[in-house]
Amino acid sequence: MKLSIVSTMYQSSSYLVEFSRRIEEVVKKITSDYELIFVNDGSPDDSLDVALKLQSENSKIQVVDLSRNFGHHAAIVAGIESAKGDYVFLIDCDLEEQPEWLPMFYQEIVDSDVDVVFGVQDKRVSSWASNFAGSLFWKSLNVMSNVKIPRDPMTCRLMNRTYVDALLSIGDRVLYLAGVFAWAGFKQKPLYLVKTPRPEHHKSTYNLPRKLLQVVDSFSSFSVAPLSLVFIMGLSIWIASICYGAYLLFQKIVEPEMVLSGFTSIMLSVWFLGGFIIVALGIIGLYVAKIFQEVKSRPLYIAKRIYKGDESE
Repeated sequence: MKLSIVSTMYQSSSYLVEFSRRIEEVVKKITSDYELIFVNDGSPDDSLDVALKLQSENSKIQVVDLSRNFGHHAAIVAGIESAKGDYVFLIDCDLEEQPEWLPMFYQEIVDSDVDVVFGVQDKRVSSWASNFAGSLFWKSLNVMSNVKIPRDPMTCRLMNRTYVDALLSIGDRVLYLAGVFAWAGFKQKPLYLVKTPRPEHHKSTYNLPRKLLQVVDSFSSFSVAPLSLVFIMGLSIWIASICYGAYLLFQKIVEPEMVLSGFTSIMLSVWFLGGFIIVALGIIGLYVAKIFQEVKSRPLYIAKRIYKGDESE
């Protein structure tokens, strides 16, 4: 198999027919030896039915139907694990990322002698608030992480088989793919592209709770900086309290008549230290939760059924 194209489905039924038509037009310019893999990530709409209808018209299409919604990253892994191609092209099917980019990615990976060519947003097409939050997130993550993660990466990327096999050997259960893609190493080259803006009536399924969960996963998976920061803050407060206590003792020795009072300052100290302890325990709790998820060793996903042409598993 020369080339595998992998795309995940979640509320994607309105895009699938056009995406399939456009990706098939461009892949045939590269090779006739290809497969197109759709992963149904528990989509609540009729994405699976549309994909199966497309498969009935094209035997090169394979559909992996997951038993429920496991999340975008787990669905990506499910698709990559099913891919048999020497090259694997990963792309979202919502048409924000253009199927017509495939020949450019392929030409780049061949000419540049690299293992991965990945898309990076040259210009974000979201609102100013989302763009600002995104910029702040990537700067903070790279400051705290010992792995340099390219900012604003797209889903679309073309990977050779060596890199894909290495990627699948990583056993993270708490998965943040942008970090894993970078951590795996190999020769990687970015392509700076601009997404097509999503129509007003097609809202992204990456709502605020999903984005916040991804932020938590990214920091706890690729940085121990919060734990180090808590230790440094705790040590600093401890030293400061000793110094302040020594200062008060000195003042009392020098001026025995001095009356130490201040209910407000005491309560302020109690609230400050109490809040710090709660925050520290919360951060530690996040990491303990990740350890709990890792040691359970549950699979990232469960495939209910795999449809391959006229056959299914």
